[in-house]
Amino acid sequence: MRLSVNEGTIFTIPERCRKCYTCVRTCPAKAIRVIDGQAKVIKDRCIGCGNCVRVCSRKAKQVLDSTAYCRSLLEREEPVAAIVAPSAAAEFHEIDRERFVGMLLKLGFDRVNEVAFGADLVAIKYRELLQNTKKSKPYIATTCPAIINYVERYHPELIDSLAPIVSPMVATARVVRAICGPDIKIVFIGPCTAKKCEGFDEDLENEVNCVLTFVELKQMLAESKIEPDRANKMDFAPPWGGTGSLFPVGGGLLQAAEIKEDLMSEDIISINDRLHFVEALKSFGDGSLKARLLEILACEGCIMGAGMSDDNASQFSRRHRIGTYTRKRLEKMDHQRWKDDIEKFSKLDLSRKYRNHDQRQENPNEEVIHMIMSEMGKFSQEDELNCGACGYETCREHALAIFHNLAESEMCLPFTIGELEKAIGELEHSNKKLSSIQEALMHAERLASMGQLAAGIAHEINNPLGVILMYAHLMQDSCEDDTRAKEDASIIASQADRCKKIVSGLLNFARENKVMKTPTDMNMLVSDALRLVQTPYETTVRISKCNENPIAEVDGDQIIQILTNFISNALAAMEKDGILEITVLGSEEKVSIAVKDNGKGILKENMNRVFEPFFTTKQLGKGTGLGLAVTYGIVKMHSGDIKVESNADPAEGPTGTTFTVTFPRHTVKDTNSSQYIS
Repeated sequence: MRLSVNEGTIFTIPERCRKCYTCVRTCPAKAIRVIDGQAKVIKDRCIGCGNCVRVCSRKAKQVLDSTAYCRSLLEREEPVAAIVAPSAAAEFHEIDRERFVGMLLKLGFDRVNEVAFGADLVAIKYRELLQNTKKSKPYIATTCPAIINYVERYHPELIDSLAPIVSPMVATARVVRAICGPDIKIVFIGPCTAKKCEGFDEDLENEVNCVLTFVELKQMLAESKIEPDRANKMDFAPPWGGTGSLFPVGGGLLQAAEIKEDLMSEDIISINDRLHFVEALKSFGDGSLKARLLEILACEGCIMGAGMSDDNASQFSRRHRIGTYTRKRLEKMDHQRWKDDIEKFSKLDLSRKYRNHDQRQENPNEEVIHMIMSEMGKFSQEDELNCGACGYETCREHALAIFHNLAESEMCLPFTIGELEKAIGELEHSNKKLSSIQEALMHAERLASMGQLAAGIAHEINNPLGVILMYAHLMQDSCEDDTRAKEDASIIASQADRCKKIVSGLLNFARENKVMKTPTDMNMLVSDALRLVQTPYETTVRISKCNENPIAEVDGDQIIQILTNFISNALAAMEKDGILEITVLGSEEKVSIAVKDNGKGILKENMNRVFEPFFTTKQLGKGTGLGLAVTYGIVKMHSGDIKVESNADPAEGPTGTTFTVTFPRHTVKDTNSSQYIS
């Protein structure tokens, strides 16, 4: 057979592959390597069973297309024979046998033979093998090329146990060459993708020139527009087969060879199960399965091969089709001619050899396995769920596959879900943090705009206020004592002076004042601020000072102004038996002061407005609403940070408010300016 197999008999179409790992789960040879989430077939490890092709719903696994090469053979001058597997009766059951042969001849084949006759010859060879072999010599039947591939790659110690008999395909090819000569080209048509591997086998070179699956044959017939009713009726070329037609069914070899499977003696054991043939071979190798002949298939029989079209027919319906076809053939068969043909071709050499293609990999020690499993979050036996979602039966098998570069950690579903939940949690945290930062930026931008407006208004009002204040004092001096005029002038002067203080507060909020920073003991500032505020005797004051390094470069007078404002607001918010807590904390680069009360708290709808100028919740005449606004300006002049936490709803926990201001310990000199910034 001469055809490029650079990609292997079975390969993956990357753009169709998704992370389902179904092919990994069903591959008995574990010949699937997952790279970046895509499952790729490893050519050297693949046994060609086609299980991955059958289970892939997206058709990402494809079989090597031989149709173009077959057409090139048909276009040559040399004669080409088609040898058809007996399972054609299950695939083309709706087409009359003679019409089917006529369609193949119309496609361009010069001769069409049944592989059933080759199966008859092979069955006889197996019967002779068992009759002429000592009971101590066990054999593995070699009618399934996928089993041969598996033994050569993964159980090379069992190569000597492989029956030295060719498959029905090769036996039929040798019969056809004996009849037509060595120059005839032969195309095998059947249901098995592993037959393509057999066609490329170096020990069977030039036995079969091309292998077509039934799917490929249907494609060629459709492309050539060959319909059954337009084809002449022609029978298969002799020699015709007998019970060899049963080979596609599990146990068909035994029935064709008239070998009985005795469950009591276990001399002959037949297995046709893609899930358990691996275990059967292992048991055969270690001696726990004692049988003179192990007739084993890598699938549920050739009638369920990956080269069959998917017509949704069950295994039992296809088995019925084979049985019906064989029964009808045997009823019309010329038994004497069949015996003569068997005697004539039984002298053909139907032997073959096998090679060691060992693909076994050495496993790592327990320490390496434990390390791999730890990376998947499996630290103990309880963590090994063995759910099979990765395609491997156990977590340990998955870890070994990762070591051999066949799998990825992300294939583990519980691990991936855990990582996804972790990522979602981190993303949620980042979103909350971003939302908080955005809110703070919007608040800062709003206050900055208000500060610019306040500074402009303050500068414009200051001058006329000064004039009003000056003339009010002049009027006071010119008026006689105890007169209405002097009293009016005094009121004008006091109110103008009050306006000037408000303007001064606006300037402080707008950060128009200068900061005189010096190294200051923050603990001392707290004590000084408390002395300036009259604290009711019912209020409990708790002070937690910074014991390590309370020094920071700040403007002490302005920090006292902040603290007295916080303390005054706290005392105003608390009722009797209030608790005022002041905490000073220091780190390597910053110092913070927190003032906490157990008062009535701030409503949620007011939290974003507490630093706005003229916003106050106090009664009319008891506050200007500039205290916290000025505090905000002072903190920002120190390049510090201010934060407020509050709860006004008793249902959500203890009520109260905490104001926290944080200042850098040292000022940093800006090289682009003579000013010092923090």
